[in-house]
Amino acid sequence: MQSVATPEQIQALLRFLERQGYQAYLVGGCVRDMLLGIPPHDWDICTDALPETLLALFPRALTYGMRHGTVTVPWEGLLAEITTFRAEGDYTDHRRPDAVRFITDLKTDLSRRDFTINAIAMDTEGVLHDPFFGQADLRARQIKSVGDAVSRFHEDALRMLRAVRFSAQLDFT
Repeated sequence: MQSVATPEQIQALLRFLERQGYQAYLVGGCVRDMLLGIPPHDWDICTDALPETLLALFPRALTYGMRHGTVTVPWEGLLAEITTFRAEGDYTDHRRPDAVRFITDLKTDLSRRDFTINAIAMDTEGVLHDPFFGQADLRARQIKSVGDAVSRFHEDALRMLRAVRFSAQLDFT
């Protein structure tokens, strides 16, 4: 696999969060795409900083995702979605969790994600955190759920369509 470098602005944002005393990782689709050699079109960051802290650090942040711990931060000409590490409750509507609980553990946050290829985090040094073996699935060109697929799809039915979209876009099985 080839990789794409993280833009300096995004590295600076990660380092800023770390200087404030928080964990900060690139996560999800941007990491997946960079590992595949595809330039990402958006930047997702996960952190242990609480949403209120993020608002204090980034007063211009957009707050439409606050219920789930996400703020969108304009930073040096780019936008980044920063989400507090979380664990999720039940999905009674089969789309969004009824409740979220903010946590401080990266692995637990990654465990709630849809597919192994989206459950990879990267720190400021480029070290990958991949507890669910998403890199192996990228090399094998396959889409696997994190944990039990039936449970993941029952939580959020849209994940089935996402799997089909990833399969078509990336030519994965």
